[in-house]
Amino acid sequence: MTEVRIRNWNELNEEVFRDSWYAPHGRFRGPFVFRGMSNAKWDLRTSLMRLGGPYHQIESSLLRNFRKYGHRNSGSGESFWHWLAVAQHHGLPTRLLDWTYSPHVAAHFATEDMEELAHDGAIWRVDIMRVHQRLPKELRQMLEEENAVVFTTNMLDSYATSLAEFDRRLSSLEGGAVLFLEPPSLDDRIVNQAAFLSIMSPATARLDHWLERIAPDLCRKIVIPASVKLEVRDKLDMMNLTERMIYPGLDGLSKWLKRYYSPLNLMEIRYPEDVMAPNSKRLALIAGAESGVLTVALLAENGEVECSSRVESRADGCWYDIERNCRIEVRLRAGSAADK
Repeated sequence: MTEVRIRNWNELNEEVFRDSWYAPHGRFRGPFVFRGMSNAKWDLRTSLMRLGGPYHQIESSLLRNFRKYGHRNSGSGESFWHWLAVAQHHGLPTRLLDWTYSPHVAAHFATEDMEELAHDGAIWRVDIMRVHQRLPKELRQMLEEENAVVFTTNMLDSYATSLAEFDRRLSSLEGGAVLFLEPPSLDDRIVNQAAFLSIMSPATARLDHWLERIAPDLCRKIVIPASVKLEVRDKLDMMNLTERMIYPGLDGLSKWLKRYYSPLNLMEIRYPEDVMAPNSKRLALIAGAESGVLTVALLAENGEVECSSRVESRADGCWYDIERNCRIEVRLRAGSAADK
C-alpha cells in the first residue's frame, strides 16, 4: 500500500485526483472512494470490532433486535440490506465502514475534529472497480448487467438475504472478500456526503489488513500533517465544505459555528527544559504557513511577543522546532491568549 505525505493544499488535490481520468467515458471520473480520518494512526476496524470480546458472535443479535424494535420508526420495509444500511446510519455497531465519493468530503472528516488538530490526519483512497474484480463471477456479472460500479441494497438482496448466507457464499475466497455498496438516500446527510459503504466477509476480516496483504496496489493512504491541517480546514470552509453542509440541520449548524469561531491559531508548545528555561511551556500565535511549516510568535508571560520560530509535524508523528532543532509537544487551543 502506498503512503504519501502532502505538504500543502495543492499537493493534497494532486494526490486525491491522481489517475482520475476514466478513458471509457472520456471524463475525469476516477473509480475511487475516500475515507477521511482525524488521526493517521487510526486503523480500519469496524464499529462492530470496537465492541471487543466475541463481537462476531453477537452481530446477528444486534441486527435482529434493531430490526425488531426499530420497525415502526423506519420505512425500510423487509429488505435485509436496507435495514443494515439504516442500522449503520443510526450508529448501531456493524461490520460496515463509511466512505465517500468526494475527496473533499473525506478531507472534511480528516480535519473537523478540533481535539485532533495537533495530530496528523489521513485520507484512504481505494480503487473500487479493481476491488470488485476480485469478487466471484456471479457478483461481477451483477455489476456488468446493471452497468454499475457499486452494488445497491436491491442487488445484494438478490444475492444473499442474511449475513450468514453472504459469508457462506464467499467463504472460499482467500483472505476474505470486500465489496462497496451505495446506501439508500435515507436523508440529506447521506446525499450531501456522497456516501458509500464497504463490507467484508467474514465479520472478523479487516479492510486495512486485506489491502496490505492481498491488494496493496489498490489503495493510497494520503497523510495530512498536523501542520497542514489548518490550511486544508480553512480552504474547505471557503468552499462551503462545512458541518452545515455535511450534517444538515441545527446540530450541524451548531457544530460549524462552534469550530468556525474558535480561535484555532493559538498553540501551546512545551519545549525541552534545557532549550526554553525557566518556563518550558509557551503559548504561540500562528503567524503564517507555507508547505507544512508554521511560523509562530512565542508569547511571554505578559502576553507580549517574545520571539518567533518555525515549527512543523514530521513523518514520525512528532512536532519539531526548526529554528531550535528540537522536538516539542504541541496542543492547538480553542481559546485566547488571556486563557493561559
